[in-house]
Amino acid sequence: MVIEGVIGVGKTTLTRLLAQRLGAEPLLEVVEENPFLPLFYQDPAKYSFQVQVFFLLSRYKQLLPLSQPSLFAGGIVADYFFDKDAIFAAMNLEGPEWNLYSDLYANLAPRIPAPDLTVYLRAPLPVILERIRRRGRTFEREISPAYLECLVQSYERHFATYPHPLWVINTTEFNFADDLEHQAWIVEQVRHRLEVGAR
Repeated sequence: MVIEGVIGVGKTTLTRLLAQRLGAEPLLEVVEENPFLPLFYQDPAKYSFQVQVFFLLSRYKQLLPLSQPSLFAGGIVADYFFDKDAIFAAMNLEGPEWNLYSDLYANLAPRIPAPDLTVYLRAPLPVILERIRRRGRTFEREISPAYLECLVQSYERHFATYPHPLWVINTTEFNFADDLEHQAWIVEQVRHRLEVGAR
């Protein structure tokens, strides 16, 4: 299963919680190892292609082994899905760079298995900005609110036609970081949805 949403919405927190409670293995996105990311936030036009291709190949290498389910009998909870790469690329690339990226993506994407459940986390922009501020990653301070708002809309459009099992959670209504009752409820809901999907 996959936990998705925009930057700072709480994906990794929920991924770790569910992996622990469900006895699954957490699969966390490699973000800070991308050497182009800090440069991208300073000069998006210059570094968009480099940052996207690095992420595309990194995510592909991480997710490809999931096509062999026997290796992960206890299940996997990931804090991103492969579609994420195309969502960001469509915002950041254009012209020949977009065409080249699209060709790469089209050849790699079919090899990645679809998740049995995707949990899409939503939050209003002010909440996202505050969570990013509290997280304290230096390079994320360069992200403009306008860019984040555009990203929110891109996610909304993507999930409006998403063809796989989907559960949307408004994270302002739940505190799955600290509230034990909220944690128990979310774990119960996920178990139920995974069981229904397996029938």
